[in-house]
Amino acid sequence: MQPYAEIDESAFPIVQIRFTGNKSTDENFQAYLDQTKACYRFEQRLAIIFDATKATIPSFSHQKMQAEWLKENKELMQAYCAGTAYVIPNLAIRTILKAIFALQKQPVPYQVFEFMEEATNWVEKMGLNQ
Repeated sequence: MQPYAEIDESAFPIVQIRFTGNKSTDENFQAYLDQTKACYRFEQRLAIIFDATKATIPSFSHQKMQAEWLKENKELMQAYCAGTAYVIPNLAIRTILKAIFALQKQPVPYQVFEFMEEATNWVEKMGLNQ
């Protein structure tokens, strides 16, 4: 299975999720959702940077899965996620994110950026490493 996303927790509490550019399948998309939820296993405050620079547009069924994941994990996110930054240079992918949030509102503060440096600066201002 080619991964839909790769998760890097080496700078925890800042987590980076990089979309690989591989097409979404039921298997790799579910793995991405499961791995994202696993980031909360420490029950500590964190922030997530989603790097969608290489993202492909997920199928509508996977967009619905993402929206359902947000709904199911709303309380977990509100308890531990200080915010999420999205690096999305592609207009079509930004539109998909808005569609997912139309299905299910993002439960924590978020910002969409065109460049990784902007996202990193926004997340670092949260002061999680202190």
